[in-house]
Amino acid sequence: MTQLTRRRFNRRLALGLGSVALGAPAQTPVAEAPLAGGRAAGQATMRFLGLEIYHAQLWVSPGFEPEQYAALPLALELTYQREFSGSAIAKRSLDEMKRIGEFSSEQGTRWLQQLQALLPDVKRGDRLLGLHQPGVGASFKMGGKTLGTLNDPLFSRLFFGIWLSPATSEPKLRQALITLAAP
Repeated sequence: MTQLTRRRFNRRLALGLGSVALGAPAQTPVAEAPLAGGRAAGQATMRFLGLEIYHAQLWVSPGFEPEQYAALPLALELTYQREFSGSAIAKRSLDEMKRIGEFSSEQGTRWLQQLQALLPDVKRGDRLLGLHQPGVGASFKMGGKTLGTLNDPLFSRLFFGIWLSPATSEPKLRQALITLAAP
């Protein structure tokens, strides 16, 4: 595998999006809901070429409706099953956000820089938690510590849309995450 091909492959793996199959529900749920007053909505295992990439769990606020996923607070946790650089995760996130909605190149550059600055490299077992606050933005935590916040409502809607938008590249993953979300 050439260096360029390996980099492209690793970028695709960073979020595990592309040609994937869903596996069994996550085996490593968190002890407490990370969203005050929230409830578990669903979980799934993302696979790419047969490799487990991450386990995903979604918590939603009362009144959550999948078609209006960005209207209420929610939390999404990814428990990684492989090592990825924070930079690769950030780049892949931005690529997927472009599928969900439009934003300027200046916004994309700013968001990429912010994500690269706050997302750490991950290894097997690391849990990255994203919290969506409508009208405010997104914050990220790992190991109980806040990594940072992006105070931009558009960023937050598009970022969580990677998993929850009807325009996601992974509709089966979306469906697994919102299974219990119906009011």
